[in-house]
Amino acid sequence: QVQLVESGGGLVQAGGSLRLSCAASGLTFSSYFMGWFRQAPGKEREFVAAISWSGSNKYYADSVKDRFTISSDNTKNTVYLQMNSLKPEDTAVYYCAAGGDRYNYRNQYKWNYWGQGTKVTVTS
Repeated sequence: QVQLVESGGGLVQAGGSLRLSCAASGLTFSSYFMGWFRQAPGKEREFVAAISWSGSNKYYADSVKDRFTISSDNTKNTVYLQMNSLKPEDTAVYYCAAGGDRYNYRNQYKWNYWGQGTKVTVTS
């Protein structure tokens, strides 16, 4: 049984930083694309960042490029999202996902597994 468990969300002021973690179990972590999506109130879930199984390829939404960094630790089966220079518009529930690929990583329907989400609130 695959489980993705996110942590690290919280309340932060604009300009601050947070680091999200996603611990994976029940899958061969090093064989999976891992990613982060987010969903703001009243909006659709959107792609944030993804990392290839080897960690050598990383992909970002334009809205977070140069502010967010995705990384993974295969020894811990964990993927991270370092979020710097946070803005109020980054406020959302952030979801970890597994199973995408380099062609369809932006499409939430192409991912196989999802975590329960962790809430990030950025105040102005």
